[in-house]
Amino acid sequence: MIPPPAPDGIRFALEGIDEITFARVLRDLMKDPAFARPLQVQAEPPRPQRSRLQPSEHVTGAAPGRAALTRAALTLVFGPEDRQAALSAMQRLKTILLRYGVQIDSVWTPEE
Repeated sequence: MIPPPAPDGIRFALEGIDEITFARVLRDLMKDPAFARPLQVQAEPPRPQRSRLQPSEHVTGAAPGRAALTRAALTLVFGPEDRQAALSAMQRLKTILLRYGVQIDSVWTPEE
């Protein structure tokens, strides 16, 4: 028996997004029909960085009194037969991210 082809994914690395904004983006994705099955969304929320800096040292990207966050990511996972739906969903995701002023650090797409 031949196994089915492995799914592909389009990964968005998101720079400078906080937890609340990430949750809002995720909420909008889950309500939007562009992201319905057979597509899947994998989410890596931003997390506080563990720093070895002394309290007197400045952490880049952190608001006063707050820890800097690691880069978050969203990945659209799809099978080869759903490539067109994934490309449409990718454009919709860009629109949602722009609505919240989120900067896309990088986008990784599978080779054709």
